[in-house]
Amino acid sequence: MPAASPKYRRTLIACYLGFVTQAIAANFTPLLFLTFHTVYAIPLGQIALISTTFFLTQLLVDVICARYVDRIGYRTAVVLSEVTSGLGLAGLAVVPDLMPDPFPGILICVVIYAVGSGLIEVLASPIVEACPFDHKDAVMSLLHSFYCWGAVGTIVLSTLFFTIFGVENWRILAVLWSLVPFYNIYNFATCPIEHLTEDGKGMTFSELFRTPLFYLSLVLMVCAGASELSMAQWASAYVEAALGFSKTLGDLAGPCLFAVTMGISRVIYGAYGEKLNLKNYMMGSGILCLACYLLAGLSRNPVLALLGCIFCGFSVGIMWPGTISIISPRLPRGGTALFAFLAMAGDLGGSSGPALVGIVTELAGDNLQAGVLTAVIFPLVLVISLWLLEKVASSSSGTQA
Repeated sequence: MPAASPKYRRTLIACYLGFVTQAIAANFTPLLFLTFHTVYAIPLGQIALISTTFFLTQLLVDVICARYVDRIGYRTAVVLSEVTSGLGLAGLAVVPDLMPDPFPGILICVVIYAVGSGLIEVLASPIVEACPFDHKDAVMSLLHSFYCWGAVGTIVLSTLFFTIFGVENWRILAVLWSLVPFYNIYNFATCPIEHLTEDGKGMTFSELFRTPLFYLSLVLMVCAGASELSMAQWASAYVEAALGFSKTLGDLAGPCLFAVTMGISRVIYGAYGEKLNLKNYMMGSGILCLACYLLAGLSRNPVLALLGCIFCGFSVGIMWPGTISIISPRLPRGGTALFAFLAMAGDLGGSSGPALVGIVTELAGDNLQAGVLTAVIFPLVLVISLWLLEKVASSSSGTQA
């Protein structure tokens, strides 16, 4: 791993915990869907709105950040991300029970911690990018691996808690998870934070929209988000329904191992990134992802199809942080607006990819393998876009002058 200067090591730790907080926000509440259905008698159709609300709120925050976060300031906004994350998670233990109908109370808490999740998604990457680290692409990859480890930790530790203390004590666990962002408020309030560009020196919206590379970067991020989430969101159902494994094995062999292999991919690049060519690494990962989707969608052997699902996690690991690292030096004046639009495009891919898989699955008579196979388009477009990168970057250089 590239060495971080002592002055900015605390900044890096704060951003690590920020991504862990985002992972808690994204993965804890889904573990309680059936509990909410049983305890509060909420129909499953309404339960599905919880995830939709979370991602739509996060997407809206991405858009707002593109225009206003530079005015608010990095420190104020990133501290606000931890405050809202902590309040939303802790609120789950209290707010639903205070309302006549618990479901709106749950949604209120989801919106609050989704605001925090959206803010950290936009801010953590530019904060790290602005620090004077060597081999920033490797640092960025390691940073994003903490989302993977946070997701695995949330699933495993929550399952362990429910096994020992009973799922009926989920409110206590919600409060315990909220301690992570509450603690991180201090880290972000006191660590050194730099800015990507001087005031007034960043590219305006109109300059970004006139830059061909900006549009290619959005395509890369949409494909990165869709390649990752198309498999991640359907992994448990795919392993259980399409491959015939048990529910417990489906959860562990699906989303958990997917997140583990994705984290391993990011750690490998974090450790050896200075020796690797990022563009070639991403193209190789895109080709591997293409092969994994073909294996998962076409194989009649459950073990081979499962391996396709698991190693898909490894193949997508570099895509999101790699796109950020490969675009930011080519658009050095992009500033916070660029990072916000990249996050928005990633979220758009992360919501549209799984939706496409679901739609095709239904049209194919509930054939989930057919739905998963459709997602092969995303790594294919990503590889083509990377092949075009240098040509498009050279045509964009005049816009930034």
